[in-house]
Amino acid sequence: MKISGNYTLNTTPDIFWKMVMNPVVLEKVTPGIKELKEKGQDTYHALSAIKVGPVKGEFAGELAIKNKVENQRCVLVVDQKSKMGNVVAEISMKIDEELAGTTKIYYTGEARMSGMLARMGQRIMSGVVSTLSKQFFHAMETQLEEQQQAKT
Repeated sequence: MKISGNYTLNTTPDIFWKMVMNPVVLEKVTPGIKELKEKGQDTYHALSAIKVGPVKGEFAGELAIKNKVENQRCVLVVDQKSKMGNVVAEISMKIDEELAGTTKIYYTGEARMSGMLARMGQRIMSGVVSTLSKQFFHAMETQLEEQQQAKT
């Protein structure tokens, strides 16, 4: 299944980059993540619980950040397993400064599913992926607002 979209945040590429590279922030903003523990350089053990529409399950696996170019791009690789099926996703993020103080994030990638997840069909799963993407960026906005309030 193909994944793509973009989102504009009121922040600089540098601040967004630091947030994505911070496992504490990544744990807070990634939908469903219950626990993110460092395994090695840019590799984390991830436990998550997802409930979006008919899709509900607990997953365990790995999240890795690869092909990093600071403040410009990276690839998030997610490999999660559950009783309802497995998900392997590779999502490239390109970070572009728009106007001063705004950053546009373009994301593209592909998710491969097996088990019941694959049988649910592309239409249902693409809706779930879209919802999770929006939740990620809304949570990122919340984190940015909290950082701003902490500074004042």
